[in-house]
Amino acid sequence: MTSRTETMRNHWWWRPGWSVGRRFYTWHLTFEGEADVHRLAAEYRSALAPLGDVLTPIPDRWLHLTMQGIGFVGEAKERDVQAIADLARDRLAAVPAFDLRIGPAVLDPEAVLLHVNPDAPVRTVRDAIRDAIGDVLGDVPEKAEGFTPHVSVAYSNSEGPAEPIARALAGLDITPAGSRVSAVELIVINRDHKMYEWETFASVPLG
Repeated sequence: MTSRTETMRNHWWWRPGWSVGRRFYTWHLTFEGEADVHRLAAEYRSALAPLGDVLTPIPDRWLHLTMQGIGFVGEAKERDVQAIADLARDRLAAVPAFDLRIGPAVLDPEAVLLHVNPDAPVRTVRDAIRDAIGDVLGDVPEKAEGFTPHVSVAYSNSEGPAEPIARALAGLDITPAGSRVSAVELIVINRDHKMYEWETFASVPLG
């Protein structure tokens, strides 16, 4: 386990534009049916459980790798979102499916997260999605740089020292998970209940 912080902060503050009831179009990799990823997340949830409610553990259903946002429902036009999905489908047909290795944990100021390797295929998928968004909207939300592919397993609920969480993670010998990525999801996401929950708008297969 690597720690990048000495203090934690609450992940669930309301970021600009967000409020209860708001929905957002975004692209994620998701892990439905990925038994090894679920095994990994369960082992971390078990190790972190004694900390109580300082962390929000993420259930298997909502495990994800954040890729690229488009915009809020009601601001982004649905026909544009559909056009982006169609163009992304064409572009991603040329990108082969790939395998990821997920873990071990990194302690971030707002989360316990797992880096993924190799990250180059994830970046290739994101670049194709960004190209599709640019073709439809002209401007692409979110910066191309600064993207670090990761899968969070728990979010921080409050401000406080990182040391108790770091201590719970220290010395864990958890085998990283393998995952086969064969599709990317365009989803409609909300954070109404201190959890990222979503419905799928389009599932786009890789080549």
